[in-house]
Amino acid sequence: MSTTTQKHPKGLYVLFATEMWERFNYYGMRAILVLFLTKALLFDKVFASQVYGSYTGLIYLTPLLGGYIADRYWGNNRSIIAGGLVMAIGEFVLFFCGHFYDTPALATPLFYTGLGCMIAGNGFFKPNISSMVGQLYPKGDSKIDAAYTIFYMGINTGGALGPIVCGALGDTGKSGDFKWAFFAGGVAMLLSVATQLMLQKKYLVNPDGEAIGVAPKEAPKFFQKIPVMVGFLFLISLVTIALVYIDIMVVSYLFWLLLACILLIAFIIFSDKTLDIIEKKKVAVLFTVSFFVIFFWSAFEQAGASLTYFASENTQRDLGFFVVPTSFFQSLNSIFVVSLAPLVAWIWIKLGKINK
Repeated sequence: MSTTTQKHPKGLYVLFATEMWERFNYYGMRAILVLFLTKALLFDKVFASQVYGSYTGLIYLTPLLGGYIADRYWGNNRSIIAGGLVMAIGEFVLFFCGHFYDTPALATPLFYTGLGCMIAGNGFFKPNISSMVGQLYPKGDSKIDAAYTIFYMGINTGGALGPIVCGALGDTGKSGDFKWAFFAGGVAMLLSVATQLMLQKKYLVNPDGEAIGVAPKEAPKFFQKIPVMVGFLFLISLVTIALVYIDIMVVSYLFWLLLACILLIAFIIFSDKTLDIIEKKKVAVLFTVSFFVIFFWSAFEQAGASLTYFASENTQRDLGFFVVPTSFFQSLNSIFVVSLAPLVAWIWIKLGKINK
């Protein structure tokens, strides 16, 4: 028989808010990225799309490293805070890039630096916060599915607000205003980190009252020292800055890197003698599902490039009294999700009562 709790723990809403502000930052920045590249830095659409593709590809790759570091050395909480701060730094660097948009010698290195920091920070933030949701509940609790729906609603609340706020501030038709969109994203990341930092000790606990997201007991304390963590994050940021620059400006290698990572992960898992055949079959199922999910996300991420160009050039946005910013259109997907999520959460709760 499944175990149930009376209501959702308050920690769920802490994670909801933390993730909401991070998604505000991510989707707000995504909504104006290619517009900034084409209208302020004056790149052509093909090159801007390549930049966006490289950025997005590395965004999906770096969580492999961030998740590993969290599991072995830092824990979820430290990784979320560290990654959030690096992302905030990236946004403020992009703010200065937008300020000096008409000085290519200065704007270009600032742009790649900011983009690299965003990629590095995301790698530590993104894989760790969602994994904490299930830890708030006892095993078998029927509300876990509903909890993830509520959490996902937080993602889409940020995804709805980010493009609207960042678009209103930055996508004004004036090249010098894009910087305010990046600034808003940086502020959102600071709010995300502050939420996690101030509330994690009190509310991020399991049903027995024990803290979740802490570093493993066997993890070396040396790697948890602030100077060591800062140095490591600085090094990773340098690597991601170099990776994104090389893929865009030198040689397009990202597809082969992603393929190599998939093969390496498969080899590590299926050659692990500590895993039994049942566990390996479950992983094989995940690989199969992931293969098909790739096609969905490949299409979904066109919103940041191809569909942005379409909205900008082939959509009637002039209402007579107001010209709708191109970036606003990227809020529509999240708005629909937020509208329907409460209904889905209610259905899961009702189904959970008969799933005994």
